[in-house]
Amino acid sequence: MNSRYSRQELFIGKESQKRVQDGSAFIMGAGALGSSSAEMLARAGVGELTIVDRDYVEWSNLQRQQLYSEEDARNKLPKAVAAKNRLQQINSEITIHSLVSDVHGLNIEQMIKGHDVIVDATDNFETRLIVNDAAVKLGIPFIMGACVASYGTMFPVIPEQTPCLHCLLNHLPIDGMTCETVGVISPIVQMVAATQVTQVLKILSGEPVKPLLKSLDIWKDEKAEINVMRLKNEDCPTCGKERTYPYLQFENQTKSDVLCGRDAVQIRPATTRTFELSIFLEGLKGTATKPVINPFLLSCEFEDYRMVFFKDGRAIVHGTNDTKVARSTYNRFLQFYAE
Repeated sequence: MNSRYSRQELFIGKESQKRVQDGSAFIMGAGALGSSSAEMLARAGVGELTIVDRDYVEWSNLQRQQLYSEEDARNKLPKAVAAKNRLQQINSEITIHSLVSDVHGLNIEQMIKGHDVIVDATDNFETRLIVNDAAVKLGIPFIMGACVASYGTMFPVIPEQTPCLHCLLNHLPIDGMTCETVGVISPIVQMVAATQVTQVLKILSGEPVKPLLKSLDIWKDEKAEINVMRLKNEDCPTCGKERTYPYLQFENQTKSDVLCGRDAVQIRPATTRTFELSIFLEGLKGTATKPVINPFLLSCEFEDYRMVFFKDGRAIVHGTNDTKVARSTYNRFLQFYAE
């Protein structure tokens, strides 16, 4: 018995532990839920983890996003990179991949291909539906999870067995609340992540997973479980008889996203290219102020806004929630890139 995993192995068994160590998980988002789930999966010995996140570490993250440090926030390190750095210190025996990228319908299939299970730790419902479509299409179990304030919810999507997230759209509480608008306390993050990780370990071990939609509010001491098999929709465009996977279609892709509660807009260019950030910084001399640069992003004050520009051309424009203003500012910003 490997002493590192001995206590876990005593519970799940030797063969199940081997399956866990041979398994792979894709973690969609490296915020509160993602960092918590990633740490538990790394400590459990899941052999390969892929973490994708589009954002960088900020001071407000440190209250609940347990993988990150003040140094990460000072350096504006991308969350996926900071998470990988910390997880490699926790378990050097596993393989960890970090992707600093936005997820959309045109890249999600390539990202998740070959993984055994997907952990949902996104911060918006549109991205969940994109991942849901891709997971069902490729036949990969998808463990949905979300939390805000003191409330959390979790549901396992098992392709060809359970209803998918699209089936449940009219039965989920989607009211627009986010951590940025109403806050969140860290205990609910841990409880949702613990439930998700338990489902991951069961899937990797070959144990059956019940089709239960679980919700709880730890502040109000309320919880509920619903068996949702009767909600499976034969006409669902994602998992029904005639499948179109609508959230993977190009025309349904959002090119600019208002980051709720942050007074910021993300701009995603129609085509992807790679920018040399040091060259960009040189071109911005005399125009931009307070620059911070690392191998993954360039942050600076530009006109009346703070720009955070990534190597793939994606940018977060802070100081506005108007997409037209953000796009116009983004286009003016790009004019200073001299190849």
